[in-house]
Amino acid sequence: MALPDPRRQQHEHDKLAKRLRRQVGQAIARFGMIEDGDRVMVCLSGGKDSYTLLDVLLRLREKAPVAFELHAVHLDQKQPGYDPDVLPGWLRARGVPFTILEQDTYSVVTRVVPEGRTMCGLCSRLRRGALYAHAEREGYTKIALGHHRDDLIETLFLNLFFQGRLASMPPKLLSDDGRHVVIRPLALCAEADIARYAQDRAFPILPCNLCGSQEQLQRQAVKTLLQDWQRRFPGRIETIARALGSVQPRLLADPDLFDFAALGRRGEARLPDAGDWLAGDFGQER
Repeated sequence: MALPDPRRQQHEHDKLAKRLRRQVGQAIARFGMIEDGDRVMVCLSGGKDSYTLLDVLLRLREKAPVAFELHAVHLDQKQPGYDPDVLPGWLRARGVPFTILEQDTYSVVTRVVPEGRTMCGLCSRLRRGALYAHAEREGYTKIALGHHRDDLIETLFLNLFFQGRLASMPPKLLSDDGRHVVIRPLALCAEADIARYAQDRAFPILPCNLCGSQEQLQRQAVKTLLQDWQRRFPGRIETIARALGSVQPRLLADPDLFDFAALGRRGEARLPDAGDWLAGDFGQER
């Protein structure tokens, strides 16, 4: 069997790298993610997504229209089999400033969460708390996470199917306490492209022995559903992704987003509320 042509392989990798840079640049511009003088904390988990995020941002920064800093931050959660030398060695070789935080969230999660239950919720909250606290101490202006287009779509369906609400992961978010701006520069990037890019770049992936061992996760069920749709109807994922950026409140049913009561309304009298209608007591004085 003929060996792959190295020149063709390099050409395909260059095309992929260019596409990811373009999509990340579009996301940064579209959602106003990075400003001149920003100090960006890139959360590096050791997975394919966060490696790709940091790598693409480093390359974009070389010709960016604004000046900004990048600092990688990794949380060592004390998982069994974790190699503490992998990330520091990789980051030093590339001259990337970094910080390794240490917090034994693994023991907390495995102790608190009953066997067979999903651990991701608690693990995520503990990890987020540690990263937010560090960002505040060090004065970072943006926190960059590695969530990609498929994550956003999966979260949409998770909220739809299991929470009864239309919501996803926004590309840019102000934390509930108003102290942190979270950005997701990979928001327009397909997971398949990221996986191939990570393989081409030979990133030293650190496996997660917590989340990766939970095959019953609702997110995995949604991922499988979407993959099946994509196989049966190619282009379905791209269509759903476009829908996230094309919301029409007047065609949904949330009166807090659209004033349905004002549509075609005649006169200024108080409209009966639901209790009035159920009681058959229309418009009487209270």
